[in-house]
Amino acid sequence: MALKFDTDFDPSYGQGVTVAPDVLRITAKNPSPFTFYGTNSYIVGRKTLAVIDPGPDDDAHLETLLEVIGDRPVSHIFVSHTHRDHSPLAARLKQHTGAIVLAEGPHRPARPLRIGEINPLDASADTAFNPDIALPDDSMVDGDGWAIRTVLTPGHTANHAAFALEGTGILFSADHVMAWATSIVAPPDGAMADYMASLDRLIERDDRLLLPGHGGPVTAPRSFMRELKTHRRMRERAILEQIRSGDRTIKEMVAAIYRDTDPRLHGAAGLSVLAHLEDLVARGLVSTDGDPAIDGIFRPPG
Repeated sequence: MALKFDTDFDPSYGQGVTVAPDVLRITAKNPSPFTFYGTNSYIVGRKTLAVIDPGPDDDAHLETLLEVIGDRPVSHIFVSHTHRDHSPLAARLKQHTGAIVLAEGPHRPARPLRIGEINPLDASADTAFNPDIALPDDSMVDGDGWAIRTVLTPGHTANHAAFALEGTGILFSADHVMAWATSIVAPPDGAMADYMASLDRLIERDDRLLLPGHGGPVTAPRSFMRELKTHRRMRERAILEQIRSGDRTIKEMVAAIYRDTDPRLHGAAGLSVLAHLEDLVARGLVSTDGDPAIDGIFRPPG
């Protein structure tokens, strides 16, 4: 069963788009194979505002945010996670607005680097980010006519958080669940076991609309996330089948499993396969010598 993605999206660069009552979306012009048309920032409220995911350190995007905000005060800036397309503009927006910056915490990997391992994701991490307030799971922040609850969703990154707009059924899902593509889960910054557990947690909620970090909304969240979970399990089974058929390296598995995928994404696909293999080795379904590694040799157990 192929997961059905929705790639119909108008970024409307340079302006705010109403996506729900008192919620505006502003898309940064930083398109790429990983960001789709760009990073979505959200402005919540009517009088005193909150900004969710200010985005990359980009002059034009900051100018648009300030134009849409106008003379209204901003009390809070929420950051879902510390990738450079989501968090760096928080510091400059804070300088302009005086708002406090909130997030789960600074950037950190899901696990420590292993001996001799180099983190291929260093360039994408905003290691300079440090929130004014660290948000624990299920914490509530009350604003002027709005309230936002933190729902921690590690997986894409260790510090990934979604934000629920209380009383509306709206969840800002950032990069955990997106309508246009699957989330990249890449060790050591991300962990597949964490991602799947977080996905189960969101499936158990009753949100009616997900507003993601890239692309358009997820309008039937529970059914889409169940399909997303099935897709991940099918990818897991495909990896196991490739190993049983004789593949021993991640490069071989990527060539077979992602043969129809944009070659520019094969590096990320390899890290995603590694994330699955870390989980499969931990569950005793795959064997390898030592810790799972991007250049490791993998085989059936026993």
